[in-house]
Amino acid sequence: MPAALASRLAVCTWSLRPQSPEDLIAACAAAGLTRLQLALDPLRESPAVWGGFPALAARHGLRIVSGMFGTIGEDYSTLETIRRTGGVVPDATWERNWRNIQAVADLAAELRLGTVTFHAGFLPHEESDPDFPKLLERIARIAACFGSRGIHLGFETGQETADTLAAFLRQLNDPRVGVNFDPANMILYDKGDPIAALRTLGPWLKQCHIKDARRTRVPGTWGEEVAVGTGEVDWTAFLNQLDALGFQGDLCIEREAGERRIEDIRAARLHLERLAS
Repeated sequence: MPAALASRLAVCTWSLRPQSPEDLIAACAAAGLTRLQLALDPLRESPAVWGGFPALAARHGLRIVSGMFGTIGEDYSTLETIRRTGGVVPDATWERNWRNIQAVADLAAELRLGTVTFHAGFLPHEESDPDFPKLLERIARIAACFGSRGIHLGFETGQETADTLAAFLRQLNDPRVGVNFDPANMILYDKGDPIAALRTLGPWLKQCHIKDARRTRVPGTWGEEVAVGTGEVDWTAFLNQLDALGFQGDLCIEREAGERRIEDIRAARLHLERLAS
């Protein structure tokens, strides 16, 4: 098992659905976690409300270990809607997204973050796809934007198979760009076995999300996100594979479903700590 796992756990702030900085501070305390992956868009969109959060977090002993940003117009209603609207693929939202991304990069630099993650969108399976060179160019621009500030990028996994993502990353050939591996997303999108995918994507691992899910029984529809330890992710195998890869980076607990977010996040922390011990 990976050593000192407890010191590498964090919580994704958007999972806690905070209404204010003070609300987020209280939720982190209730979840029993002091390390955060911070949603950066609220700081960009509402600086009067969220601009002071980093200083407030520091006063409460919280550490921001990485950031995340979203893109305009994403629709997760179905697998087909997110395929059309996700990430930086759609032309209709690209220019607005690019302006926002540059602003987020400035914020991440001010926070001295080393890693920021995002959903790039569905990557084309074939280099002959007309979207392939377009997306390659856009990702290269984003990587340069963050890279010039000393920040690495992590793609969220799951929207394509591990082999497709690995092929895209080889073509991109930028050590600043890798993956934020989410084992549950491989199940939710029905894109293969999470442990095999982790093995394939190991060379590009920047960070992991801790989330669990059950695979759909109806092809073409979403799987079901569930509390960590109650789904189909083999967490012992997951931790052992991280150990085999020599990965010592951050493991950020994410919960995007259910109405017991704090309880589920706390249970996820305890589940992994038990396994690691």
